[in-house]
Amino acid sequence: MGRNFIADCKVGEGWIFPANIPHSIQGLEEGCEFLMLFDKGSYSEDDTFSISELFSHLPKDVLSANFGCDESEFDNIPEKEVYIVDGGDPGPIESQTIESPYGFVPSTYKHELINVKPIVCDGGSIKILDHRNFPACTSTTVALVEIEPGAMREIHWHSNADELQYYIQGEARMTVFKEGPKARTFNYRAGDVGYVPVGNFHYVQNTGTEKVVFLEIFKSNHFADISLAQWIAMTPNEVVKSALNLSDEFLNNVKKESNPIVKYKGFEMPPANKTPQNIKYFKNFDYKIKHPPCKATESH
Repeated sequence: MGRNFIADCKVGEGWIFPANIPHSIQGLEEGCEFLMLFDKGSYSEDDTFSISELFSHLPKDVLSANFGCDESEFDNIPEKEVYIVDGGDPGPIESQTIESPYGFVPSTYKHELINVKPIVCDGGSIKILDHRNFPACTSTTVALVEIEPGAMREIHWHSNADELQYYIQGEARMTVFKEGPKARTFNYRAGDVGYVPVGNFHYVQNTGTEKVVFLEIFKSNHFADISLAQWIAMTPNEVVKSALNLSDEFLNNVKKESNPIVKYKGFEMPPANKTPQNIKYFKNFDYKIKHPPCKATESH
């Protein structure tokens, strides 16, 4: 080890911190707001430690022996953990660069998702970031999805991992289908989080008047989805017809090419309050959560 990585990040970019590797974040002149993702659902801030916490728990004579200096050097160490502190303007990145005698890290820890070449569709686009274009990231994959009004993220499912979603802009509606069959439909807006178990069919509609923007996040080193349309298109017509009674004309027109965001002229998604397809009742499945009568008392 003994090597470092220092870089500036702006809107649409981000970074990866490998597990158990020390790191820090400096806010520049305008400050910053960012989304933190972890590949463990059990993550807790209580299970991490800061350098100030480490120093405050070490005896001064141990620190003195470790660094070869007088114990008085550590008289002003904070007694409590320093988490977010005003460090002033750090200046240009050149002034922060520290050369290591062991060279550079083999792969960049910074990504530029905003600059990833998108898959462009008639109804929007999708940008995928995984180990193929960000080698340092081996446990997490992210896709930036944009859906135009009237369009939808096609009916699909993921074969390799659960999906976590974070909605950045717009108003959306997602339906998730489980085996059984069972289904639930939810509305989303900026700041909301969605979840889809691995293997569950789902689609996301733009139900508003502006573009929907959200992140799809997976605990995997690669992105993988299976399109319902491609499944049908790549299955012999006779097999599909025997199960669904669909016409040859329909089957011959289903696209074989990847088309993650769909919007067909004349068949756009109608406004949310006029979509009866969003209400589907399944046998032996209660789509509303029933809460037991409240037995609370004034004591709590």
